[in-house]
Amino acid sequence: MNDGHDVVIVGGAVIGSAIAYYLTANTDFTGSVLVVERDPSYATASTSLSSSSIRTQFSNAINVRISQYGSEVIRSFADMMAVGDNRPDLNFHPAGYLFLASTPEGARTLRENHEVQRACGADVVLWAPDELAHAFPHLRVDDIQLASYGRSGEGWFDNTGLMQGFKAKARVQGAEYVTDEVVAIGHEAGRATSVTLKSGRVIRAGWIVNASGPRAALTARMAGLDIPVEPRKRTSFVFDCARSPEGSARVNDGRLPLMIDVSGSYCRPEGRFFLTGCPPREDVAVDWDDFEPQYDLFEEVIWPALAARSESFEAIKVVNQWAGHYAFNTLDHNMVVGPHPEMSNFIFANGFSGHGLQQAPATGRGVSELITYGEFRALDLSELGFARIIENRPFLEKAVI
Repeated sequence: MNDGHDVVIVGGAVIGSAIAYYLTANTDFTGSVLVVERDPSYATASTSLSSSSIRTQFSNAINVRISQYGSEVIRSFADMMAVGDNRPDLNFHPAGYLFLASTPEGARTLRENHEVQRACGADVVLWAPDELAHAFPHLRVDDIQLASYGRSGEGWFDNTGLMQGFKAKARVQGAEYVTDEVVAIGHEAGRATSVTLKSGRVIRAGWIVNASGPRAALTARMAGLDIPVEPRKRTSFVFDCARSPEGSARVNDGRLPLMIDVSGSYCRPEGRFFLTGCPPREDVAVDWDDFEPQYDLFEEVIWPALAARSESFEAIKVVNQWAGHYAFNTLDHNMVVGPHPEMSNFIFANGFSGHGLQQAPATGRGVSELITYGEFRALDLSELGFARIIENRPFLEKAVI
C-alpha cells in the first residue's frame, strides 16, 4: 500500500502527541499528520514511567522559559484539551522543588542559577539554613550552606494524562494514529522521502519528525543520520513512612516539595506515600528492552541519605518500584529540537534526558512553528538545535538531576 502524509511523526508518546496537537491546532497548517506508534499501551514508554514533575530551577534561561510555558499549559490543560464533556484533569500538585547545597561551590551554583531564574520571572527564593529549618522543620540542616525553593510554577502531575490529553485532542483535530513500527526511512538528495512500516506499508512524507524517545538513534540511523541519544536506566521507588512529615511544612499549606538532597537522591510526597530515586552509580547505556529495577540503590544509597537528612525517614519501607529509561543526550543532557542541516525536512525532537514531560508543550509548539513557518516564533529554541551536535559544542545545564 502506498500513500502519503505531509508530516509523519515517529513515536506517539508525549513528545509526538504534543507535536501532533500543536500542528493540528495551528490554523496556518493545512496538511495531514500521521503518528506511528509501535506500542499503543505505552507500557515501557519514558512518558509512562516518568516521575512527571516540572520545575523552573534551571541554569539556562531557555530551559526556564520552556518550563514556564509548560506550567501555563498544565494549569490550563482542561480547557485546552477539552473534547466534548471530557476535560482532562492533570491533578497538578504545586508543591515546588527544593535544591540543597552543602559546599561553597554548590551554594555558588545555586546563586548563579537563581540570578538566571529571577531574570526570567521565576518565583524562586534562596534560603539560609535557619530559614530552611523553619520552613521544613523535619530536615536536618547542619551541613547545609544554602537552599533554593520554588514557591510557585513547580510541582508534579499526571504523566499519562498529559500524553493522552494531547493525543485525544490531536485526533479530534485530524491527526491519524497508526499502530505499527517504522523499519526504514527513504531519503535521497538530502531529503527524507518516506517511511516503511513493519506491516509493509510505505508512506510518502513531506516531513519526518523523530519523536522516538530512547530509540532516537535507531530512527535517525534509518535516515543515514546519527544523534548521541541512548537509553539510560532510572529506578523509582515508592516507600511508606512510619512517621510521615507531610503536612509539617510552614509554607505552602504544609505541603512538602520535591527535595533534591546533596547526595543526589530526590524525594517527594506521593499520596500517602513518598516517591524517591537517584542516579545509578554507573550511569551507562542499557538495552532498549532492559527494564529491570536496580533494587540495591534503595538500601545502599537512597535510604542512608534520606535517614541522614530527616529523622522521619529513618523508618521507611519500599512498597513499589519500577525502572524507566531516560532518552539521554550524551553530549550535554539537553534536548535536541530542529532539522538536520543536511536533511532539512527531518526534524529531531529528542534527547530530553529526563525532562521530556515538562518540555513537551514548548517542543510541540516549536516543531509546529518550524514546519508551518520555517522558524521558531513564540520561543526561540535554536540554541537547542542540531548544529551543536555536529560542532561538538555542548549547551551545558548545571541543574541536572
